[in-house]
Amino acid sequence: MTWQNRAEKKSSLNDLDLDRWREYSEIITDSLWLIPERDRSGVHLADYHGNFVPQIPYQAMRRYTRRGDVVLDAFLGSGTTLIECRRLGRHGVGIELKSELAQQAAERIESQNNPHEITTQVVTGDSCNSVVAQRLITKALKKIDREQCQLVILHPPYHSIIRFSDLSEDISNCPSVEVFRQKIGQVVDVVTPFLEATRFLVLVIGDMYAGSEWIPLGFHCMQEVLDRGYKLKSIVVKDMQGNRAKRNLENIWRYRALAGGFYIFKHEYVMFFQKVGKKKREYETNENNETNEKA
Repeated sequence: MTWQNRAEKKSSLNDLDLDRWREYSEIITDSLWLIPERDRSGVHLADYHGNFVPQIPYQAMRRYTRRGDVVLDAFLGSGTTLIECRRLGRHGVGIELKSELAQQAAERIESQNNPHEITTQVVTGDSCNSVVAQRLITKALKKIDREQCQLVILHPPYHSIIRFSDLSEDISNCPSVEVFRQKIGQVVDVVTPFLEATRFLVLVIGDMYAGSEWIPLGFHCMQEVLDRGYKLKSIVVKDMQGNRAKRNLENIWRYRALAGGFYIFKHEYVMFFQKVGKKKREYETNENNETNEKA
């Protein structure tokens, strides 16, 4: 096989050598992720209620970034994404609303080995505030001589399931699902100009119950992303293990489910979107104009 033929099998999105595709057993390609336990290697801990398993950003970075690319996390939390950035050799920018948590995350991330000598930055701010957040992101990217990132990860609160603070800006305090959905749309508006064309945005989100009704929170948020110039590439269903709220209460929850006629949440979604450029509304306008011209 010639060098030119081998080059055709290298992806522009990642570092995978497709001639050796059988060797990548650690990379998941199915849409059902059964992860028995969270990765606790490095400095990863499970001490922050609501953080996601490190395997999610790991999988996203391996598939959709190369070493030296930039990852932007708009809901950093305890720092899981940026810890993986240091382990995998991706620059990382993380935004966290709560200043105390941002400081703790920065200290934990800094304690992770950095063999690739990349830059990780934790900034404190409101990802829904376009003026503040975009200024912070611009400044952070400038420090590594970049203007855009190659991957965006969003793992917001699942509305009011867990109240993370008393801050009015905290979207876990949104008064309604509709307001929460609008806030998610605002965050997508903030990060979209920084995401390189054709690159990926990952949304990690679950559903919720309210008023004895299943609220498809994940699909509400999915639509907000689709309306802003993205196409949906995949929906992964990830199983939820060891949920703190239900830990050691399996029998009680089973009784409640049987009595109440509902099913117990055991999954969340990992949605993969690709940036294609125009917003859905612009596509619709163009299609209508073309139709009128033909008429």
